[in-house]
Amino acid sequence: MNPILYVVVPCYNEEKVLEETTNQLKKKLDSLIKKKIISKESKVLYVNDGSKDNTWKMIEEFHKKDSKITGISLSRNRGHQNALLAGLMTAKKYAEIVISMDADLQDDIDAIDEMLEKYQEGYDIVYGARSSRKEDSLFKKTTAEAFYKFMKILGVDCVYNHADYRLTTKKVLEELEHFEEVNLFLRGMFPLIGFQSTVVYYERKKRFAGESKYSLGKMLNFAWDGITSFSIKPLRMICVLGFIILLGSIIMMIYSIIRYFTGNTVSGWASLAVSIWFIGGLQLTSIGIIGEYIGKVYKETKKRPRYIIETNLEELKNREFTKK
Repeated sequence: MNPILYVVVPCYNEEKVLEETTNQLKKKLDSLIKKKIISKESKVLYVNDGSKDNTWKMIEEFHKKDSKITGISLSRNRGHQNALLAGLMTAKKYAEIVISMDADLQDDIDAIDEMLEKYQEGYDIVYGARSSRKEDSLFKKTTAEAFYKFMKILGVDCVYNHADYRLTTKKVLEELEHFEEVNLFLRGMFPLIGFQSTVVYYERKKRFAGESKYSLGKMLNFAWDGITSFSIKPLRMICVLGFIILLGSIIMMIYSIIRYFTGNTVSGWASLAVSIWFIGGLQLTSIGIIGEYIGKVYKETKKRPRYIIETNLEELKNREFTKK
């Protein structure tokens, strides 16, 4: 029996691109169904992340016209990672395999075919990774590559040049449900789950329409969440740096005593001021990093829901069918 596939697509103010995304995804599903690779019950699941434009209205209209299109709407904007998680947890109720991707059509839809081939070979997770970053600006390319390398140094198991374009099986998502942290970094969580995994490479395209929702500030926050959610090495680095400075201060103290007794003391206000500013800046930075970790612990202890689903079109349809 052919597996049911759900394509989960988080959306935030995507009215400019949503119609084209829907057309391309429907075409891809129809092709895969015709080839008998996936079940006729396969669907596209849009996740409306508190959009302020007509995104949700468009999703409802697509759903009325075609049963292959469905969606859920969150009660408010919760951010990309929470919206994606909501979609994954909803999709696993209906599907055997789930593919997640962005709505902007930068992820190559044709890579889905190769992902499904890998699934048929026995892989439970198939990561979609960029083969190159030639479409990115020099700044974005440099910072993104530096981020992945830094994560590797910190000991975080993260697939290089992989965003959130991936195929996962139902059993993987059932295990993901046991991960209850509030500070989500799904790119790092899936490798922790384990199971057989592989990578499919594709050329990332230019955005079809609209503007990217990831500003520089959001990208930096996302990167910082990834670092602090999966590694305590920044705290250890503070400890090591503090020890090095302590060792240096002891050496300088011994040197100063020797200079004093040999009568070669030289007053140096500049060096003293630099030392004070350096130590003060280091202390504030260290306190800030520690504070970030404490803040994350604070958020985790409150156990607040990561998302609230206001509307589920699939459930509404089932209720209407039951009434009839």
